[in-house]
Amino acid sequence: MPGSERGSPPEFQRTAESVLKRLGYSRVPPVRRERTVEPAFWVQEAGVPRRTFPVFLSSGTPANATEGVERWVAELGRERASPSRAIFVVPTDAAADEAWDRIVRSPGTPIDHEVSVLVVPPAARAESAAHFHLRQADPREILRVATGIVVGLFRRAQASEGSSQVDFEEMLALLKGRFGIDVQRSLHVTSDEDALFLLYQLAMRDAYAPGEPGTSLHMLVLKPTGPAARLPWFGA
Repeated sequence: MPGSERGSPPEFQRTAESVLKRLGYSRVPPVRRERTVEPAFWVQEAGVPRRTFPVFLSSGTPANATEGVERWVAELGRERASPSRAIFVVPTDAAADEAWDRIVRSPGTPIDHEVSVLVVPPAARAESAAHFHLRQADPREILRVATGIVVGLFRRAQASEGSSQVDFEEMLALLKGRFGIDVQRSLHVTSDEDALFLLYQLAMRDAYAPGEPGTSLHMLVLKPTGPAARLPWFGA
């Protein structure tokens, strides 16, 4: 068993498999047998046959909590930072923060890859306490990603038949679910409303000419020409 060969206790791997199954990921046979750094096992997201993820385990102890990330980073170096998916299983939230810090410093960026850090405490009743751990990000990074998400949401709305509004709560959900960003913790707020307000303020300041929303970097091209052809998403 790959996880046992690297020192992960078998019970820690079994717990990780059980937690992932409960979260909608079922174990599948290895997908890429030519990998030079093998994960502990592979899982598939429920209902999406081609969305498979290699799962890298720590040894189940805080002292070696990021070794799974180190193996993945080593492989990225050999593959020249090609886009990759992965789930890393660590025993504590502190270890998860360390793992995210190492991922951020890896080739490419967390946005280029689709990675998650799952905390599975190796104690009794770990399943009830297990959770995906989101990373903290610089506010400017959050703003850039948010702008890209909103542009995509507006394009989707324009392409749909009839009127379709953009839901900024969906933007926050994508920041958390797809990009693994803890928006509230990163912005030091306690509600989604406060997070959106701060993003609005940041976008107002992040312009070519301070105080001129029309020169903001965060513009949506609603029409090729004419009035209101461009609109800052935070003022929509």
